[in-house]
Amino acid sequence: MLPVFVLQESRTKHKMSLKLIPLEGFPLVEPGDDLVDLISKALVNNNLSLQEDDILVLAQKIVSKAEDRLVNLTTVQPSELALEYAHITGKDPRLIELILSESQEVVRVRRGLIIVEHRLGFISANAGIDHSNVSGPWGEANDWVLLLPKDPDASALQIRQQLQIRNKCRLGVLIIDSHGRAWRNGTIGATIGLSGLPGLVDLRGEADLFDYRLQATLVAASDELAAGASLMMGQAREGTPVVLARGFPYPLREGSLAELIRQKEFDLFR
Repeated sequence: MLPVFVLQESRTKHKMSLKLIPLEGFPLVEPGDDLVDLISKALVNNNLSLQEDDILVLAQKIVSKAEDRLVNLTTVQPSELALEYAHITGKDPRLIELILSESQEVVRVRRGLIIVEHRLGFISANAGIDHSNVSGPWGEANDWVLLLPKDPDASALQIRQQLQIRNKCRLGVLIIDSHGRAWRNGTIGATIGLSGLPGLVDLRGEADLFDYRLQATLVAASDELAAGASLMMGQAREGTPVVLARGFPYPLREGSLAELIRQKEFDLFR
């Protein structure tokens, strides 16, 4: 039985309790699978039922697989630019071609690494293209890679709407991926798509413990939840790509990835 992570915080006005519950025994997802059906069955198998304001956190990989975002590298013809970057990085030029096709801008390149601005707006290594835990339709792994969903916000919305109809309660759906960060080692769970919850929470004007009014506090609430849920999912063989979050400390509302993307004119580091 996997652990349930509970975060409690006492405040002067109320007490918060956030529960992160991984859905055990989730099956391997294949192209065309109905994620709503799989999630519903996993909830039953884990003796869970959805409640008002629950949030389901999904690993990007199962969404991409269900949407058949698999690509076999043998079908990719690298361009001259891809060959140039492949020479610099030492990476497969076919992979580089896919990275370029998923990107708006190449930000940094060095041996073994290419950092890009993804077409969805965030900065990431390899445009989020994954080779780990990826196999083709017949279990062949060597030449298959997995792209991010075409529109993760739309994917989250569709899953959320269907789950809300089935369960007759208001929900949020968050799709996350592992991202690196400038100037810090290691990856962290981060938002790539969401529906029914805020990406950003504006606390400006709120009072702190000493009645000082906050001047610049914007909380990346969905990223904070993504990081916590990622701890429960793991990164290798854990097989728990869906986490139920209960007790999210902010009111649910419509949200989008765009809230979290800093506009270039305000980016001091590029």
